[in-house]
Amino acid sequence: MASVTLPSYTGTGFKFENGTIGDVIGKALPYVLVIAGLSLLVMLILGGVTLMTAAGNPAKSKQGYGYLTAGLIGFVIIFIAYFVVQIVQVILGVSIF
Repeated sequence: MASVTLPSYTGTGFKFENGTIGDVIGKALPYVLVIAGLSLLVMLILGGVTLMTAAGNPAKSKQGYGYLTAGLIGFVIIFIAYFVVQIVQVILGVSIF
């Protein structure tokens, strides 16, 4: 059986050539949190506009409340996950990010 050599990033100038997956996630996390915040803003605006233009239509009102609920639940899930990881780091004394 022939041996397979995987390519490496050594000498390519790649920022994380000697890093771990935790380093990559740690550097990407602030961007994920900003995207989550912007997504929440868009969902709140979309839900609000949908509710204002519903004009008594129960289906449109339900859709507007759905946008608001989905935006808030998604935002809360992302930030709870972040804080759980922070708590685990403190309690166990390990560095995840």
